[in-house]
Amino acid sequence: MKQMNRFAFFIKMALLALVISCFSVSAFPEEEEKPKITANIQMIDKFGNVVLDVPASEMVRKGIEIGDMAEVTIKGMGYNMPVVANFSDVDLGSYFCRLVIKPDLGEDYVVLGINMGNFAKKAGISDKDLMKADPDDKRILQGTGDPSSVVITLKEKDGYDDQLKLHQLRRSENREDYPDLNDAEYANFREITTTGMGKHALYRSSSPVNPEMNRNLEADAASADAGIKTFMNMADSEEVLYCYDGYDKSYYSRQAIICLDMVVDYQSEDFEKSLADGIRFLTEHEGPFLIHCNEGKDRAGFGAAVLEAFMGASADEIVSDYMVTYYNYYGVEPGTEMYTKIADANIKKILPSAFQMESLDEPDLSEKAEAYLKSIGLTDETVEILREKLGKDYNLD
Repeated sequence: MKQMNRFAFFIKMALLALVISCFSVSAFPEEEEKPKITANIQMIDKFGNVVLDVPASEMVRKGIEIGDMAEVTIKGMGYNMPVVANFSDVDLGSYFCRLVIKPDLGEDYVVLGINMGNFAKKAGISDKDLMKADPDDKRILQGTGDPSSVVITLKEKDGYDDQLKLHQLRRSENREDYPDLNDAEYANFREITTTGMGKHALYRSSSPVNPEMNRNLEADAASADAGIKTFMNMADSEEVLYCYDGYDKSYYSRQAIICLDMVVDYQSEDFEKSLADGIRFLTEHEGPFLIHCNEGKDRAGFGAAVLEAFMGASADEIVSDYMVTYYNYYGVEPGTEMYTKIADANIKKILPSAFQMESLDEPDLSEKAEAYLKSIGLTDETVEILREKLGKDYNLD
């Protein structure tokens, strides 16, 4: 009898194990293989962005789309990258995997980069601070001899969707869409009036000559009204500048101009050298002065913040002036959650990094700015001339 009970017990246990096993298979199916795509490097642009040879539409077909988080593996290193439509969809200094799909322009490609950074150098693909873009030159991996295949794997579906909505502010190029702004505000043109700055000494704006954003005529007219005598152009080379339609008829073309053709990586040697060259040019010419890039937002925003800090502006003043641009372009109001998030992700992040500070609220901001200017190559004499020129009051004739 005991032997029969023991046999029945083993049968029951075997059946129970079989049920658990079946349940485990059905309740916890093996994880599906995540979408993955392999590509090669096609070219590197002058900013260090890496263009792949795979169509962006192919990534979408495989299931890796804008708003997802992806893991990008290159040269044995993995990088977590949000999949976005524009470089501005991520914070300054952050990685991105950009899908460019514009059928009307025949564009369909994938770009890996760093917003205001050089991904090619960071990833060890190129040791160049500045690559010279040449679509006809296939030897774009100069000095590396490494075609480096790239593997992109979906990490999290819709993992960046909330952040993407924050970054995807839309700017219009139509003047009539900004009825509450005057022409100067529409052109993101303004005098910098922070502590220590002379009256009518320094201005900033979008480009007074590049017609791409349909603001050049307004910026040029505002420059004429302000009597700007010296321009620091952070965006263009001389060759590009002279090709803009209507350039030779502009007020801008008759003034002192330095063309810096700057990259957007504020940490690179090329950026620092160009910024130093531009500031020297200001000290060698007469004010009023104006600094600009294309939008007057990133490169000009950083340059303006450095000069404001140097002249004695507080952290609050610097942030306030920086964020005027986001009101002029996108209607972002002070005191809103969007306003705070943009400031935290941009100027309150990059300026302390450049000045080697933990926070923009640290004391001695002016001293940190002066140390930064000297670290990028300005002499004590040039720094003092700069202080004198920017602290001077200029009359509007």
